Amino acid sequence: MYRVDLSLDPKEAAAIEARRNREMERQRRFFNVRNRVMGVDVDALNKQVEEQKLREATERSMEAAYGANQVQYDLVAQMLEEEQAERTRRLARKVQEFREQKQQLKNRREFDLWDPDQLWKEFPADLNNNDPYCGPASLQCFFGEDLDRTTCLRMQQEQFRYSLERQQQEQQQARGDEKYADMLNDQLRLAMDMQATQLAKLEESCRIAMMSTMVNINKAQAAELAEQQRCEHEREQAANLMEIQNQIKSDLLTENPQVAQHPMAPHRVLPYCWKGMTPEQLAAIRKVQEVQRLEKEAQHQAEKALDTKWESQTLLAAQAARELEEQERELCAEFQRGLGSFNQQLAKEQKAQQNYLNSIIYTNQPTARYYQQFNTSSR
Repeated sequence: MYRVDLSLDPKEAAAIEARRNREMERQRRFFNVRNRVMGVDVDALNKQVEEQKLREATERSMEAAYGANQVQYDLVAQMLEEEQAERTRRLARKVQEFREQKQQLKNRREFDLWDPDQLWKEFPADLNNNDPYCGPASLQCFFGEDLDRTTCLRMQQEQFRYSLERQQQEQQQARGDEKYADMLNDQLRLAMDMQATQLAKLEESCRIAMMSTMVNINKAQAAELAEQQRCEHEREQAANLMEIQNQIKSDLLTENPQVAQHPMAPHRVLPYCWKGMTPEQLAAIRKVQEVQRLEKEAQHQAEKALDTKWESQTLLAAQAARELEEQERELCAEFQRGLGSFNQQLAKEQKAQQNYLNSIIYTNQPTARYYQQFNTSSR
């Protein structure tokens, strides 16, 4: 009648299995005489405190070493920054001095183009006939005349010599500046290499110090771990010896059922000393199970009889319903037959009346004269 083989939900089954495993682990931990400790484990707490103190001391030493390294690195970085700033200021000062000494405004070749005193240096009007500001319209000089050709050539040669000397000086100055810049670059590179070497040495010394510190810490931890393992082994050996003595001296390995009886509640037993039920207890349980089986069988028989009765009642109700349906169908058929005969009789009467009206009442057809008289009378 009912399905009892339905599968459980996988999540629910997993949750039940996890709870069962936790309960078994808890029972195993509680009922284990060797590892069970009554009250507070002072040794374990002291061990935890010592481990915490050692860990805090190690962390403080590592933080102190790291802080010292950071301070040293900051000092080195500040020194490098200050040296770089001083080098930049010195180079800027030398560049400014070179500009002030070698690159003056009055020594430039194009100075005459935008000289602020150019107007003051010009010749006055009508100085002589060779005035360059007097053209042909002034009638002061004519084409083909070159009275100052020698002077012009000499001035051009002097200007050319001055330009050549100026170019030679500029090239020598550029080569000197380039050599000086190369020297500064070499010094800067050498200083940077020396600083990198110093930083590498400092980093190596810090790394060696940290490694030595870590080695000492590891040695201390290894010694502590060895001591803990030795203490744990001794404690385990003592516990094993105590357990063997307790097993030998106690009634745990005997078959005496009185050992499992609870001292404060006689109806309860001690789970860790219980050896099983007695034959009398097993017989009583089997007797109760037999009584329960008989009661279950009687209940099953009663349920079966009740189901049979309900089935018979259901069959009788179904049969009565079928009979009622047949009676209803017969009444409907009889009503339909009566209604059909009534409709046929009514149709015959209507047809006879219509024939009477068409054959007797409505035989004369009205003419135009009839309609004319009807219209005259209505006026």
